[in-house]
Amino acid sequence: MSEVVIAQKGPYPIDVEAGKTYYWCACGRSAKQPFCDGSHKTTSLTPVKVVAESTTKAWFCGCKHSGKKPYCDGTHGRI
Repeated sequence: MSEVVIAQKGPYPIDVEAGKTYYWCACGRSAKQPFCDGSHKTTSLTPVKVVAESTTKAWFCGCKHSGKKPYCDGTHGRI
């Protein structure tokens, strides 16, 4: 079971803090979207580690198909 689940068809706007580490859910199964809660353990997928470079709003991919993972690139508009 390694198929990606679409969590939502749109990005998650998240305020991130400079220097803080985040783990973006790559499988789409997490109940704490867009971040990992360990649900991927039943798959071969793994979360993506992100260290915020600055304190800003980041747009995390919700469809899990972005070409710029973990960030949204608009792919959700084509699926």
